[in-house]
Amino acid sequence: MQVNFNSWDENCKRPFGAIKTNQKCGFRVTVSEPADQVILWLTKDRESPVPYKMESSNQLNYQNQIVIDSPGLYWYYFEVTSKGKNFLVGKDKLGANKVVDDFNKVKQYQLTCYAEDVPEVDWYTKGLVYQIFPDSFSNGNPHRIVYGEKRNSFIYATHEDTPYYIRDNKGNIVRWSFYGGNLAGITNEIPYLKKLGVTTVYLNPIFSATSNHRYDTNDFFKIDSMLGTEKDFVKLANKLHKNGIHLILDGVFNHVGVHSKYFQKAIKDPKSSYRDWFNFQNYPTEYASWWGIKDLPEVNKDNKEYQKMILGDQGVLKKWLDLGADGWRIDVADELPMDFLEKVRNRLDQENSKILIGEVWEDASKKYVNNVRRPYTSGKNLTGVMNYPARSFVLNLLKNQGLEEERDIINDFLELVENYPASFLHNCLNNIGTHDTERIKTVVNNDENLVALAFGILFMLPGVPCIYYGDEAGLVGGKDPDNRRFFPWQKESKFLQRQKESKFLQKRVQILSKIRQTNSAIVAGKIGIINFQNGLYSIVRYDDSKIAVYTFNKSTVDKKISLANIEKYHINKDVWLIIKDNWEPASIRAESDNFQFFKIKE
Repeated sequence: MQVNFNSWDENCKRPFGAIKTNQKCGFRVTVSEPADQVILWLTKDRESPVPYKMESSNQLNYQNQIVIDSPGLYWYYFEVTSKGKNFLVGKDKLGANKVVDDFNKVKQYQLTCYAEDVPEVDWYTKGLVYQIFPDSFSNGNPHRIVYGEKRNSFIYATHEDTPYYIRDNKGNIVRWSFYGGNLAGITNEIPYLKKLGVTTVYLNPIFSATSNHRYDTNDFFKIDSMLGTEKDFVKLANKLHKNGIHLILDGVFNHVGVHSKYFQKAIKDPKSSYRDWFNFQNYPTEYASWWGIKDLPEVNKDNKEYQKMILGDQGVLKKWLDLGADGWRIDVADELPMDFLEKVRNRLDQENSKILIGEVWEDASKKYVNNVRRPYTSGKNLTGVMNYPARSFVLNLLKNQGLEEERDIINDFLELVENYPASFLHNCLNNIGTHDTERIKTVVNNDENLVALAFGILFMLPGVPCIYYGDEAGLVGGKDPDNRRFFPWQKESKFLQRQKESKFLQKRVQILSKIRQTNSAIVAGKIGIINFQNGLYSIVRYDDSKIAVYTFNKSTVDKKISLANIEKYHINKDVWLIIKDNWEPASIRAESDNFQFFKIKE
């Protein structure tokens, strides 16, 4: 028995991908010989399966339309009965089907059902985000003076120094080191950001803290003394806005620093109202902390007073939005209760702030935390996530040389496209490097041509591209803290030997940013990926009016390829991105066996 069903083919399933509650979803299965019956088995996550009989007029094509009224994660497969035999039809690679005779061998298709679309804001979705680790970007003080020095810490002698942790014999960090970057420095470099094509700046934490990364908040209402003052923040926000650049802040609401005013009051006074903010096992020395790190006491997010401080009319979110922030990125979002995230989203909605990006490293449509499913894609909490699977896709594709492995790499990423609601996918913050990963240039063995290819792929993927400060300058770095080196400003290197800024990569980012901001197909179009099986790839993005084709060559051999009705390309390691207006949709067709792979007709 041959069965044809492909979840990427709208002749088989319509609409494509995730569906909205109360939206009709049609399924169509084709069989090679008459069947007695075909059943669609649909199961809501951790509930009992429900059968839907597929109707047919000729016993070869079977279809049904269903409506789901409850958001959540669903799974489905088909059961075909013919001549007294049962055939179970589940998922194979690339969205196609595989027929088995044992339920335990069935890989079910995923169907994401969401409650509502998340807002899509042009300044965010159509632009380029630039992530800044504030201590390591720029010092705007006269003569690079560092203000607000902290006790039991040290300041690097030069900006060329390599980051280094001083630890005790137990591995605990006992002296924090600082370069002295600050808000004034970021403000001074706005012309650079604007020239690069940046439309949104995302800052790692800027509030009062002990460490250089500032994920150990001491006071949510104060700018860290080394970064500047509240006036400096307002000046930065205002100048960014005047230059058409928006601002996203990093919210660390799962834990605070051990030196925070909140925790210190809790441990010094047993009767303090702050005591209930924390989960003490043995007061005051033993308490719940993030990943067991004693410097980061976990906060009880269900505490009403804590929620009021973060969410209230005089709270943290409102204060910094009023002073110029445009949105928030939420640290360790998968460790925050869902109702807390929903309250954060509601507060932002009240303030007309539409950006709430969560730190979730995996496929957010099926994330489990403590054996509980997290409905991030429902539309009622996060508007998007940091898309680390996009980074894995880019790096694995560039490094891998095997055809089957490459197909798996592509399939894994395209599954994400299928699992996410379109508006959620468009809001995801795509990266090839952050403060938590090795630098892209280090990962590809200092090959700037491969870095350029990585940027090109990044800009062509659904979601918003995000550049980690210095990646576009060719900055290198291994794991934390080496990935947090100071930006290699050449203007500071008159007498010191240091890495030079990569004008090649900076120019590449400028070009890609301009192309993306002026082409709707790259921002919200559909995606196809062509694997020519010889180190040559094309990523296709298209909508009703435009098609964008990005072709790159991983091999060391020059290649030639012809794409009909456009032009011929001679491709070396460089990349070519071609935009064609008024194209005919018929010029792209799906292959019969794997719908995600597209061919440009010769």
